[in-house]
Amino acid sequence: MRHKLKGRQFGRSTGPRKAMYKIIVTDLIRHGRIETTISKAKEIKSICEEMITLGKKGTLHDRRIAAAFITDKNVLSSLFTEIAPKYSDRPGGYTRIIRKGFRPGDGAEIVILELV
Repeated sequence: MRHKLKGRQFGRSTGPRKAMYKIIVTDLIRHGRIETTISKAKEIKSICEEMITLGKKGTLHDRRIAAAFITDKNVLSSLFTEIAPKYSDRPGGYTRIIRKGFRPGDGAEIVILELV
């Protein structure tokens, strides 16, 4: 029974699921917007907002926590120098989900996840 367990499993074990989260968050910060399924977007949204909040604080400890999750050093530096200062006066809600339609192959709902 799945009592009090949070998060989606996506048919993957823990390691590949965490790797998928890291890759998607890194790409979202790199490009500013990505196209993915609705369930993945809902999972990634909170993680990405947490990374931006770490970038807003900007301490060395926060940078190391973010570096453990963001896979590219250039993306990490742009998060702390360009992206996070943009949201300095915003208390949260850095991402937006826009519904796009359904994927032709399997009918999964596709959304655009972008930084506000």
